[in-house]
Amino acid sequence: MLIWFLPVFLIFLVLGLPVFFGLLAAPGILLWMAGQERDITLLYRNVYNGMDSFPLMAIPFFMLAGELMNKGGITARLVEFSQALMGHLRGGLAHVNVLSSMLFAGLSGSAVADTSALGSMLIPAMERQGYTRKFAAAITAASSVIGPIIPPSGIMIIYAYVMGESVAALFLAGIVPGALVGVGLMIVIKFMADKYDFPVASRKSTWAERGQASLKAFFPLLTPVIIMGGILLGIFTPTEAAAVAVAYALFIGLFVMRTLKFSEIGEVLSRSATTSAVVLLLVGAAMAFKTVVSLSHAPEIMADYILSLSENPLILLFLINLLLFAVGMFLDAGPAIIILGPILGPIFVDLGVDPIHFAIIMSVNLTVGLATPPMGLVLFVASSVSGERVEAISRAILPFLAVEVLVIFLITYIPALSMTIPRLTGFAN
Repeated sequence: MLIWFLPVFLIFLVLGLPVFFGLLAAPGILLWMAGQERDITLLYRNVYNGMDSFPLMAIPFFMLAGELMNKGGITARLVEFSQALMGHLRGGLAHVNVLSSMLFAGLSGSAVADTSALGSMLIPAMERQGYTRKFAAAITAASSVIGPIIPPSGIMIIYAYVMGESVAALFLAGIVPGALVGVGLMIVIKFMADKYDFPVASRKSTWAERGQASLKAFFPLLTPVIIMGGILLGIFTPTEAAAVAVAYALFIGLFVMRTLKFSEIGEVLSRSATTSAVVLLLVGAAMAFKTVVSLSHAPEIMADYILSLSENPLILLFLINLLLFAVGMFLDAGPAIIILGPILGPIFVDLGVDPIHFAIIMSVNLTVGLATPPMGLVLFVASSVSGERVEAISRAILPFLAVEVLVIFLITYIPALSMTIPRLTGFAN
């Protein structure tokens, strides 16, 4: 009976039950119907055990660092820096949107934070320049998925926690895929700008103006250097790196740039605590859900079924990408990784796929799902920020999603794209 946990969970989602409650109610009901009351206690006890983890503390710290930088006006400086570099191009503000997302990704690692922070600034600015609101919201949502791909990444921290992989290796493996998504989006914007005669955001900045914008953005852009440098040199763990990022964001916001006030810290702490609580509750519920996955022997059944389809790893990777893409439309990336990672990861490692490579395939695919209709989370955030209907944004985002799907298949079938940097630095074989 327990093998029905996933269909029951999906039914709850369709009925509108929040993911957290669905993750607990579906297996709980089935355990009760099967007369396994003792395992129900185990299920709910694992909600706390799933959150009680030192590595997972990196997630709220990174979220807090992102909130501090956003409140301290750092986001505005990144946008100004991006505009100095690319604002003179046709479709300049759309290019600025993508480049800002790539830069902001190195600070927060969150697609939702990216959509909210950059969208509130750039969507109204793009609308004033003559872009439609749905296009501005669509490119903001599409580019925000870069946030969890370029390090630091909350999703990759969760994957490393569940699967026992190196956080540093996953962070390094995400650099090239994240850059490919950004470059791909800019290529689409270039074609659309020529076809639809998009406006030029500003005149071409002088080298002096670019230098001034670079100086303003210097301290924010130093954040990912400190985080990754400290992790790679063994100075601190990813969780300690996240705490250092918070301290650094506080220091530059309060004392260097002086754009953050002491009176604003309480609001920042409250907002980041709420956001972190949502993520950690989902992780805890997903870890409890994972308990039922093991009790039901679903991994063995799924492995047998997948291997019966084909023994060719290339064909199986194609099919798994389709599965992950479909899952990403309905389920948030964190819970999806916790539920499916232990099922799918060992299968492909046994087929000869490097565990870091598979981790990146899964992480990027599920991250793109955040912007995929009908239930992509950042679509709803973009709708909230812009005031545009989700349906309109969903139609406008399709050309950008096509590019992101292409990148998924590129990193799937060309492992060197994601594996070269981890191998060169000694974090992967």
